[in-house]
Formats: sequence, structure tokens, C-alpha cells
Amino acid sequence: MRSGLRDLYESTVLGRPVATLILTTLIVLVLGWFAQDFALDASADALVLEYDEDLRYYRYVRARYGSDDYLIVTYTPQENLFGADTLADLGILRDELLALPNVAGITSILDVPLVQSPEVDLRNISSGIRYLKDADTDRRLASRELLESPLYRDLIVSSDGLTTALRVDMRQDEAYLGWRDRRDDLREKQVSEELSPDELNELVSLSSNIDRYNQKQIKQQQQDIASIREILTNHQESALIHLGGVPMIVADSVDYIRSDLVVFGVAVLVFLVLILALEFRKQRWILLPLITCAATCLFMFGLLGRMGWHVTVVSSNFVSLLLILCLALTLHIIVRYREMHAQRPEADQFTLVSETVRRIVLPCLYTTVTTIVAFGSLIVSGIRPVIDFGLMMSIGVVVAFIFSFTLFPAALMLLQPGQPRSRNDLTAALTGFCARLIHRHARPTLLVFFTFALIGLAGTTRLTVENRFIDYYRKNTEIYQGMELIDRELGGTTPLDVIIDAPVFESETVDPGADDEEEFIDIYADETAAEAGITSRSYWFNSWRLDDIANIHEYLEQLPQTGKVVSLATITDILKQIDPEVLHDNFALSVIYERLEPDIRQTLFTQYMSEDGDQLRFSVRVFESDPTLRRERLLQQIRTELAEQLNLEDEQIHLTGMLVLYNNMLQSLFQSQILTLGFVFLAIMLMFLVLFHSVKTAVTAIIPILASTCIILGLMGWFGIPLDLMTITIAAITVGIGVDDTIHYVHRFRHEFAVDGNYWAAIERCHRSIGRAIYYTSVTIMLGFSILVLSRFIPTIYFGVLTSLAMLIALLANMTILPLLLVTFRSAGDLRKQSS
Repeated sequence: MRSGLRDLYESTVLGRPVATLILTTLIVLVLGWFAQDFALDASADALVLEYDEDLRYYRYVRARYGSDDYLIVTYTPQENLFGADTLADLGILRDELLALPNVAGITSILDVPLVQSPEVDLRNISSGIRYLKDADTDRRLASRELLESPLYRDLIVSSDGLTTALRVDMRQDEAYLGWRDRRDDLREKQVSEELSPDELNELVSLSSNIDRYNQKQIKQQQQDIASIREILTNHQESALIHLGGVPMIVADSVDYIRSDLVVFGVAVLVFLVLILALEFRKQRWILLPLITCAATCLFMFGLLGRMGWHVTVVSSNFVSLLLILCLALTLHIIVRYREMHAQRPEADQFTLVSETVRRIVLPCLYTTVTTIVAFGSLIVSGIRPVIDFGLMMSIGVVVAFIFSFTLFPAALMLLQPGQPRSRNDLTAALTGFCARLIHRHARPTLLVFFTFALIGLAGTTRLTVENRFIDYYRKNTEIYQGMELIDRELGGTTPLDVIIDAPVFESETVDPGADDEEEFIDIYADETAAEAGITSRSYWFNSWRLDDIANIHEYLEQLPQTGKVVSLATITDILKQIDPEVLHDNFALSVIYERLEPDIRQTLFTQYMSEDGDQLRFSVRVFESDPTLRRERLLQQIRTELAEQLNLEDEQIHLTGMLVLYNNMLQSLFQSQILTLGFVFLAIMLMFLVLFHSVKTAVTAIIPILASTCIILGLMGWFGIPLDLMTITIAAITVGIGVDDTIHYVHRFRHEFAVDGNYWAAIERCHRSIGRAIYYTSVTIMLGFSILVLSRFIPTIYFGVLTSLAMLIALLANMTILPLLLVTFRSAGDLRKQSS
């Protein structure tokens, strides 16, 4: 620390400790007031890229063909599904759900149009439609139609007739949708060009409105889900019921995040108390670090609340990480202070604290900067929750550094030094033994470690981003059980929409022939109904293209990873069952389309064909529980084979849906992992050069970090643990925390080596001093994050286990490989002299 800055620091922070404490307390309390605005978010935005072109197309398709923001209630009755008592209970359940204020509509077997119960005369199709709830519907025919219908089978009723599904549509806020679309337009424009002041203000206003709405919506969704579950509970005696759908997953995920924040924050805090108590056995070394950590966390909660920054599944562990990083800083200060006190027991408190800060602030500053670099590198991911996590942790590390060198030393100044404690404790014995061990077995130690590093490097080639969303949840959760049941009985879980446009060069309308017109008049006796009919202006919906539609449908249906496929071909199959000749009659098709009531037309046609008939939608369900599912491979296969086998142009084919958006995010993870690591190691290498003023020392220091990263990522590859929203942060955390220990060790080594020029004596002293602080912080991290195995969210469990393992590997690397490399690459000649 430069003399001018040191004098200023000592005269303000250390010279006026009471004023410093009052000021920091006021700052924490004022900003901490906004902690009440701290919010959680588990929306579907966590599964998509920030500026994904497919996201815009997805929203366009949803606007045209209907939202997928609905809940699914699976209903497996104890008695016959089509029995009077079961249908009565199902009707009561439907009505109770429909009575909820935010439920827009219910689709069940009671409400879908039936055309063969009894069979409908196509000349009177509108008046002939029946519903299972109607008294004049033949229930026997209705049950057979539902079980055999190409539209309803495996969609709302299982093929074995044991399970049915109710689709619960939630109300959409049109104002919110408009805000979101306009915000996305401005965000896209901001990437390519500068926004005007008015546009910037509009973007800020829209973002604020959307954030407020999202928080209100999340709370409302949780209330709605609770109300729905209360209703479902009243029907559990009659049937086995599961709830599924995106809104339910969002609501439950928020509960998981809240649980993780509370449980793991408290668990880590308990571990901190235990470790500090066992090691230091003085109240000051327990209370002061805890106060510093608590102030840091409260400050960050308030800051996040004030800025409207939301914690997601990805960042739900930021509290635990922040506690540990803040503790690491205070531990280094404590260990250094105790060393100074042991060396100079007669020194006053001001001298001890100022000298401690002077010796420790520079390595702590560099470790803070490198940690910021590691977490800041997550910004390149392009995934908003990952970006936010990186920014949160970067800011949090800065706050932890500031409080560790203001609040902590100021509070320490109010206490008396007391009597120094002997340093011959168990930890010093362990770290000292490690120093002697690597001295005796230097070559085998290097050989073993670098063998593991090479095995890890080979394992990184096996890293994958392919993972199943269903595997994010424990098997006993309702999310998992609901997904599995829908996959098994109701045609698949994950939606994929295949959109086929009319070719640009064949945009002309088709006109039916005169013979068709005469036949139409003769059969249906309603000439006016077909004037300007859909078949006269549609590229797809006419007798000449129905076979092409059927071929596309059959191709999608035969893929092993796909379940239920619904399209215009499904509807024409139903018409074919009633009157096979109608598919060859364009006028008849037009009449059927025009005569349908709007809600029935929506069910049978509008969901699968654009209003002009030039675009088709094939609604595909993919088996989320299929262990062979490889999203990227499946999507590429569909694109390629539709073009090659069915003679479609590439520009006609569009794939969309949550499967596509989720896959885009997964593929981005792999690319961003490479970019992240490359950026981190380049930045750290440059910082090492600045800090150590030596290329050789910088390279030596970075090798253990590289080896540790290779080992942890390699283990993920060998054990088949995929990269996901949580595990992508492992490498950044491994580097960020591992490099802290490296900097502290090298900085201390250079100081100790200057004492007598003896490398192994310097290593012995380092292991007994800074090695103890490294040991404390690493063990704290390992124990703290091991608690995450209790989470209900599987990626969080992986995160906890892998972080603990990464810290163990980094600890071993910094206590074994790092000192050996310092000796090997800096003083081979001196070693020979010492051994002679």
C-alpha cells in the first residue's frame, strides 16, 4: 500500500474506528432497507438466450396459433373413466377450476367436439357436433371415438382409456405482451445502433413495468397454483391426480430457490461458526467475521432489491458463495494478524492491525480482482440468468473486500490484543507435514498430479450439454411424476412446433374445376357457401396437397423420440372416417371449414393452419424422459430429412417451441464455456505478469489452476455430468477461488524466500502460515457446499458436489504442485547445492 494511501487509511479507518463503524452501519442499514424489495424469478426466460432470433419467431407462432402458457391436470380414476360417477366428478372438477378468476378456459374430454357420437352428416356439420357432456350424446360411441380419434387419443385421453388430461388455460395480459414485444424490439435495436434519448427512456420504463408485472405475476401464479392444488386435493379419493405445465414448474421452482436461499444460507452460516470456533476459540474471531459477512449480504440484498435485480435458479447460491468469499478475506486477515501478534506480543493494537493490513491488502486486492474477472467472464454466456449471476458475484466480491478492510479492522481496533495463542495446532501440523511430504516425494507427486490432469483433459472431450429437463427434479417431486406420466400415457411432454410455409414461387391460388363445382352443387346444394372458399386461396388446404401434409405428418410421427403429432392431417383423417370422398372435393372442404362455429374451427383447424392457408403447424410432443433424446441431433435430423425426403426447401421449414429455445441455450453453454475459460486464463495470466513481474513465475502460478480446471471438467466428462445452467459456473468458481489461494501462496513465498534464500525452508514456513488460511477457506467451502446435496433441484446438488470437489483439488494443487513448480522452475541449481 502506497504511503499516501496508507496514511489516509490509517488516519480514517484505523484512527477513527467508531466513526468508521457508524458510517458503515448507516450505509448497510439504509441500503438494507430495500432488501424488502428483494425478489425471486424462475420464469421461462431462464431457459432462453438473451437475443435469440428463435425466441422472436417462437412468440410470433404463439401469437398466431395460441399460447402454451397452460397447466395440465392428469386424472386417473379408480373406476371406469367413462362411467357416470367418474364423468360427474370430472365435471365438478372442471367447473371448480373454471370458477377460479385467472383461469380462462378448460379443455377436457367433456368439452371437445365429437363427430361420430352419433356420426355427423357433413351437410349439417355445425348442428351435428356433440360433446360428451351433452345429454343426447351416445356415451358408448363417445368413448370409442375418443379412444380411436387421431386427434384426441394420446392427447387428452390415453390409448388404454385409463387416464385423461384437463388443459387449464391461464389468462393472458395483452398489455404485458405488448410491453414485452416493444422492449425486445428496443433491445435488438440497441445491439446494432444507438438508441435515441426517448427510446432509452422508453426502454427503461418498459423494463421497469415488465419487472413489476413479473413479480406480481409470480406471486399470483403461486396463489393460483395453491388454489388449484386445494381443489385437486378434494378429488384425490376418486382419482390419482398430477399437476404439470410451465406455470406450475415456475411456481415450484420459486419455492425451491427460496428454500435453497434460506436453508443453505443458514447451513453455511452454521458451518462458519463451527469452523471459526474450533480453530480460533475466541469470540472475536467468530463474531467479527460473521458481522462482516452479514453486513456484506445485507448490503447486497438491499442493492439487488433497489436495482430490481432478481435471483433465479442459477444465482440462488450467491448468498452461500458471498458468505464464503467474504469469510476467505477475513480469514486471511485473522491468520496474518495472529502471526504478527505471535511475533510481536508487546505491540499495541494499532501497530498490529496497520501492519497486518499493510502486508495482506495487496494479495487480497489481486485475489479480489481475479475473482471478479472469473465471475465477470460469465457475461459472455448470452444467457440472462448466468449474466446476472456473474454481475451479482462481481459486485458482491467488491463489497466483501471493502467491508473486510473497513468494518472488520475498525471493529478490531476497539478490542485489546490480549495474549497471543501458540501456533502449534493441528492445522499447522497438517500443513507442515504436507510440506515435508512433497519435499521427500517431489517427482512422484508431480507425476501423479499431472497424470490426473491428462486424464481430466481427455475427459473434457466427453463433455456434453445434452441433458433432460426432467432430470432437474427428484423422482418424488410432482414435476417429475407429472412429466413422466404425460410422457408415458399422453403422448410426450416437451412441445416442438414444425412450421411449414408455402414455397415462394408457388404462391398463386388454385381454382377448382367445373366438374367439382357441379358435383358440389349436386351433393351439398349450397353454391354460395363455397364462394371464395379457403381451398381457392390456400396453398395447402386443398385436395392436391393433402397427401403432402399426410407425408410430413407420418414422417414426424415415426421418429422414435416423438410422441403425439397433431396437424391438419389429423383433422382430415377425422373427415375421412366420416366421408372418404370429401378429401377429393375442394368445394366440400371449403363448406365444412366455413360452416364450423368459431370455437370448433379453432379446435380443428385454426391451431394447425394459418388464416390464409399458406402455413402449416405440426404440433409435436417429444418424450422428455427418453434417455436417447439428443435435442440438437433430432432438430438437425428433422430439418435435413424434411428437405431431402419430402422435397421441401430449407426456407419453408421452421422449427420452434420450448425444445428449440432450450436447445439453443444448451448449445450456447458449450461455446460460452470455451470463451469463458479462454478469457479468464488470459486475464489472469496478464494479472500475474503485473503482480509478479516475471513471465516464469506467472506461468508457474497458472499451471496448477489449469490442471485443477482440467481435472474437474474431465471428471464431469467421464461421469457423464452435462453442462447446464448451474454447472457452467463451476469452472469460473474453481478458477476464481483457486487463483485466490495461488496469489496468496506465491506472494507469501516470495516474502519468506527473501528471509534466507532457502526454498524448502520458505515452503515450510508458507505451509505453516498462509497454508493454514488456505486450508481454512478450502475446508469451509467444501463443507458449506456439501450441504447442497439436500436440495430438491438436481443441478444444485451437482453444483454443491462439484464445487466441493473443485475446492479439494485446488487445495491439493496449491499445497503440493504449486510449491514444487516454484522450486523446479526457479532454482534447480540451488536444489542441487542444498542436497549435496
